[in-house]
Amino acid sequence: MSELRRAALLSLLALTVGACRGPGLPGPSSGPHLTHGIAVGEVTATAAVFWGRCDRATTLRVRLEADAAERTAAVSAANDFTGRIALAPLAPDTRYAYRAGCGGASADADVSGSFRTAPDPNAAQAIRFVWGGDVGGQNACRDHQLGYPIFSGIAALQPDFFIGLGDMIYADDGCLPLGRYGNRQVVGPIPATTLAGYWEHWRYNRADEHTQRLLAASSYYAVWDDHEIRNDSGPHDDDSPLAADGHLLPMAMQAFLDYQPMLPPSSAPTRMYRAVRWGRHLEIFFLDTRQYRDAIAAPDDPAHPKTMLGAEQLAWLEQALAASDATWKVIVSSVPLSIPTGTVTGDGFADDGTGRGYEHEAARIFRALHADGIRNSIWITTDVHFATGFVYRPFPDDPSWNAYEFTSGPLNAGVFPQRKLDATFRPERLFFYAPSSADAIASYEEALGWFNFGVIDVTADGGLIVSIVNGRGEKVYQWVAPANG
Repeated sequence: MSELRRAALLSLLALTVGACRGPGLPGPSSGPHLTHGIAVGEVTATAAVFWGRCDRATTLRVRLEADAAERTAAVSAANDFTGRIALAPLAPDTRYAYRAGCGGASADADVSGSFRTAPDPNAAQAIRFVWGGDVGGQNACRDHQLGYPIFSGIAALQPDFFIGLGDMIYADDGCLPLGRYGNRQVVGPIPATTLAGYWEHWRYNRADEHTQRLLAASSYYAVWDDHEIRNDSGPHDDDSPLAADGHLLPMAMQAFLDYQPMLPPSSAPTRMYRAVRWGRHLEIFFLDTRQYRDAIAAPDDPAHPKTMLGAEQLAWLEQALAASDATWKVIVSSVPLSIPTGTVTGDGFADDGTGRGYEHEAARIFRALHADGIRNSIWITTDVHFATGFVYRPFPDDPSWNAYEFTSGPLNAGVFPQRKLDATFRPERLFFYAPSSADAIASYEEALGWFNFGVIDVTADGGLIVSIVNGRGEKVYQWVAPANG
C-alpha cells in the first residue's frame, strides 16, 4: 500500500471511529482499569450479559444509566481477570447506555457503551445484524497502523448485533512482523498449548481498537470453530503431546468462555447452542459444531450416521425449529453445507465423495425442515475464507421446497477461493466473491477489497435482504428474499 493511500485510509478511519478517548477505550490510569474493551452479549428482550477484563484481581463493575444500581463481579487470575455480569430485568426494544470500570468508585478510567434489547416476539420491528468470522489467520493479522479496519466498517452500519461466527482467533497460528500480504504487523503469540497461551491469543485480537469500538456500540453473539482450538478440531481431534493432559479442547473452551459475554446455565456450564428471538420476524439458532462431534476420520455410515452436533443438540434443534413461529429461521453454523473443507475433506458437513463428513446429519435436518413445512430457513456460515451463497432444493419430488445458505469471510485472514461443490443437497450457486486464486492478492490494500462480512436486514413487514460488504465498505452482493420466501 502506498504511503499516500495508507495516510488517506488512516484519516478516514479516524473520522469513522472518532479521535482520542471514546466508547470502549479507557483513558490512562494507575488504578485498576479495563484492558481490552467491553462487550454485551446474549441479548434477549429482557436480559443481557456484560463482559470486561481488568488489569488485576479486583472488582469488575457496570451500571446502566437508566438504573442507579451498580452490578459487580470479582475477577481473578483464574479467569485471566475477565468477568461476566448478568443484566436483568430489561425492557424490550430499548437502547441502554452503560458505563463500566474496575476497582473503586473513581470513574477516571471508566468506559461507556450501549446496546439495544430484542423486541417482544409479537412486535414487528426492523432488525439489522452482521455476521463474520476468520480473524488473524494465515499470518494476515493486525496491521501495524490500521489494526483490523473492517470492524469500523461493520460499526458504521450500526447493526443491532454482531455474530462472531468462529475462528475469531487462530490459536494454532502465529502473526509475524511481515504479514501475508506484505504489510507490517503487530507481532502475535506463538501457537497455544496451555490455558495461558489461549488467553494470550484472545488478548491479541481484542487489543484492536476497531474491535473494541464495535463491541462497545452493539451487542455480540459468540460462536466458536476449529481455530479457537486448532485446525479441524473436536473432542477426538485435539490431542497434543504439549498439552498438560494431552488434549487442547478443554483449555480452549475455558479460554473461549472466559472471553465472551456468555453465562451458560449452571446445569450445563459449557453449553453454547441456543436460540434467540428478535421480534415477530426473526429467530436465530446458534449451533456448536465442535464440542460434540465424532472424529473427522470416522466413516459416515448410513446405518450408523456420524454426528457433528451430538444427539442432544440435534434433538433440541429439530424441536426448536418446529416450535418457532418467526417468519425467518436463521441457522448459524460455523461450517458450510456443501463446500468441502478441512485439511482432509470431512471437517464440514460435505464429504465430497470421501464417505467422511457429516452429510447424513445435515440430510436429517433438511428432512425435519421439510416435514415441518418450514420454508423460510437460511443458514449463515463462514470457515472457507471467501463469500458465496446457494439455494438448495434437496427433494427432487418437491422442487418448490428450498432453503438458503450464505457464506461470508474472511474478516481479516488468508483468502482461499475454491469452486468445488458437493452436489448431495443439489446446491445452485447464487454468487461467488473471491479473487481468481489465493496468490492473486499482491498487497494488504488489495486484500481489504476481498475481506468481507455479511449483513441481514429484516424489515418490519417481514421482508429480508442479505448483503455482502467488503473491507472497504463496498456492497458487493445483495439478495432480496422472494415474496414467498
